[in-house]
Amino acid sequence: MTALPQSRRSWLACIAAFLGSCSLAGVICFHFPQLLTSHDFRQIYSETFARRLLLAGLIAAFVLGTLAILRGRNKRVALIGVVTAALAVLTGGSNVQFDAIGKTPYSLGLDWFVISLFFSALVFIPLERFLGREQSPLRPQWRTDLSYFFMSHVLVQFILILVTASTQGISALAAFPGLKAQIQAMPVWLQFLLAVFCADLAQALLHRAYHNVPLLWRFHAVHHSSRHMDWLAGSRVHFVEIVLTRSAVLLPLIVLGFAPAAINAYVVLVGIQAVLAHANVRIAFGWLEYLLVLPRYHHWHHVRDKAWVDKNYAIHLPLVDMLMGTFKLPPRGEWPHEYGVLKLETVPDGIWRQHLMPFRRPLPPPQQTPQA
Repeated sequence: MTALPQSRRSWLACIAAFLGSCSLAGVICFHFPQLLTSHDFRQIYSETFARRLLLAGLIAAFVLGTLAILRGRNKRVALIGVVTAALAVLTGGSNVQFDAIGKTPYSLGLDWFVISLFFSALVFIPLERFLGREQSPLRPQWRTDLSYFFMSHVLVQFILILVTASTQGISALAAFPGLKAQIQAMPVWLQFLLAVFCADLAQALLHRAYHNVPLLWRFHAVHHSSRHMDWLAGSRVHFVEIVLTRSAVLLPLIVLGFAPAAINAYVVLVGIQAVLAHANVRIAFGWLEYLLVLPRYHHWHHVRDKAWVDKNYAIHLPLVDMLMGTFKLPPRGEWPHEYGVLKLETVPDGIWRQHLMPFRRPLPPPQQTPQA
């Protein structure tokens, strides 16, 4: 479907469709909490909070959708918001009842997807609108990246089961009592800092392998195929890469005996910094760019320029790249003009074709790929 010109696009209609769809998904979560909601994530928010958020979403979807229809702007999109909100109300709305939640070894985590998407959009869309390069949230291929966002959040329970099973098995074979005792004797805040460094080093080493080993590059090329950098683009990661990276990062932390509180704090940091590093937020952070991985630092890793294909692998600490010899910052104030793999046609469009691509044809690592 051809995108509407900026002058004809109605933000009221788009927001109504977004809120209506999220509200309907929220009601479905209430109907099937055992299968669709994450046990761990339910411990973070209350039922009252979820109901109030659902009610606010329903009211806003109806009001904004109706206003857009009355103004004659994007009527079809606005109608999606009104209809999905109406379906949400007809199936229970914010007063939907549910039975006692039993315990299952897995769930789809749909509640994590809905709430995470809502607050990520609430924070980053305005930030990118006012502090980023001129770019609409409905830029080309946003549907593909939204599908990846959905996949990574909804399937998180299954990924964690695979990772936990593998890391616990290896942890039982590789024990370091002396080192474990020293780490566990540290205060939690110090364990957290050490965990960030160890995990970032492990991820950066694997990240570099993704760029230099042809077999691994087949999967990682999917992440680099995005032509636009924003908070949603960071979700474009092949499922195989998600499992490999999570295993490589969590394994050292579990084997070395880091406290669960330190590991949980690291997981929260990963979620925040992964989104922030890809965000379309063009702020000059000055000397902080030497201490933390911020948007400009990571954007240059995604630039469509052969001079940068082996630079800036860290996701948290530029110190890791300094130790690896892969640290590089451009002149102050400069940003990439084009993103994506060097040879654009090597990666197809669409989440399904991109997931099948690594198994269908070999791709040379980026250092061997001529620029188109």
